[in-house]
Amino acid sequence: MAKGREDDVAKDGGTDSLRTARAAVKSGTGTITRPAAAKREIAIPPPPDSRSPGFGPPSVSPSPRPGKAPREAPAVRLPPRLPPMPPQPVKHRTAWEKLLRFFTPPRKLKVTREGKYYLGITLGVGFAAINTGNNLLYLLLGMLLSLMLVSGVMSDLSLRRLTVTRRLPVRAQVGRAHLVEIEVYNHKKRVPSYAIEVEDLRAGQPADKRCFFLKISPSSAQVAAYRRTPARRGRDRHTGFRIATRFPFGLFEKSREVDAEGELIIYPAVDAVRLSIHESGRRDGGAGSSGRGGGDETYALRPMREGDDPRDIYWRKSTVRDQLILRERSRETRPDIDVIIDAVRPASAADNGPLAEAYTTQFEKRIREVASRAVAHIKRGDGVVVSTTLGERVRGDKNLGSDPILRFLALLESVDEAKAPALRAERAARALIAGRSAPMEAAPVLNPVSTATRPTTDDDAPKGSTRSNGKRRAAGGRA
Repeated sequence: MAKGREDDVAKDGGTDSLRTARAAVKSGTGTITRPAAAKREIAIPPPPDSRSPGFGPPSVSPSPRPGKAPREAPAVRLPPRLPPMPPQPVKHRTAWEKLLRFFTPPRKLKVTREGKYYLGITLGVGFAAINTGNNLLYLLLGMLLSLMLVSGVMSDLSLRRLTVTRRLPVRAQVGRAHLVEIEVYNHKKRVPSYAIEVEDLRAGQPADKRCFFLKISPSSAQVAAYRRTPARRGRDRHTGFRIATRFPFGLFEKSREVDAEGELIIYPAVDAVRLSIHESGRRDGGAGSSGRGGGDETYALRPMREGDDPRDIYWRKSTVRDQLILRERSRETRPDIDVIIDAVRPASAADNGPLAEAYTTQFEKRIREVASRAVAHIKRGDGVVVSTTLGERVRGDKNLGSDPILRFLALLESVDEAKAPALRAERAARALIAGRSAPMEAAPVLNPVSTATRPTTDDDAPKGSTRSNGKRRAAGGRA
């Protein structure tokens, strides 16, 4: 008990108070008087470093024990500094460009038919008010002018902070309608946009397709679509949009143009073609077998190994023996249809005239015929190789589809006869540099379009397109 009191006194007082308390306890007389509590000094820790990983209010760490060194805080690793960005070149506008930019309004204003009537009435009321000096006419003139001011302000608010996005289809074809989606997003937080008309602009073609949006709420999007039927093959380039509105009174049409480039490849038209059953390649022997592959006929039998496809197990032989027997399939040969197009424009049709127009019509007709025959052969399961007299060639089959051929025909253009030799030499040099054999010049053809057949094997197809390669990949994945 006395020892406990000594500990309390030692905590509150100094050395002199402790000696007095011990003497009182030994003599047994009196009570222990507790001295006044000494003032405690509390060390306030410094504010935490802003780079420290910890967050939250600072906490007071306990005082270190006597005889032990205080623990050091762990070093904080700062993230490495990124290298400074190279200075961007500043484009300085000329004085003429600055002058044009100053006088070019950001938006265009067009007066509608109703707006012309409204302006005529306003001018008439103004002249009448000036001539007569009637206050009522001045009041009416002020109301008419205020409506024009309100129309300009509200239409400008509707056109602000709008983002337009175009969604083109994957493929398009001449003579077939396709849909183009237009999405308008309103970035304003509180103000909606009314009566927005979006016009899709295309290079070198009149803008005849528009989408109308009655209301676009704040921070939301509206989607509309228009239908278009292409009339010619090739690249269809979209340059941007024209956003217009006649809100609120329909007196003026305010518009602005935004840049949004896009490109769509228009495939040539494809007609229904009825192919002959007695094709040259099939009549000469049709499909045969040559080596291991992914055909339907059996090439050889062997014991099953790890990683083989269990669907190729030959159960007739596997029941006789204790070991599973695998059936190897044969590789089938299939006829490839070679189609040659003469893409060299004769010198007589080089100039603009009736001969040039007739050649262009005949050339488009040949491309349409080749596309129709190629699609028909691919649907039947044949391989098709389309080549030109300039050395270009492209191949399509059941695995690749008809898209490579149709895209090639969509972008094919005729070349003048004088430029053809240089173009052939350039393409041959590129083929040699790439490590491939130079394309052989096609023999002169009598007809504009000629077809031939040649047997090819599965080795001509790209890797992964045969059935056997697909099975090996599937078996390896399961293993």
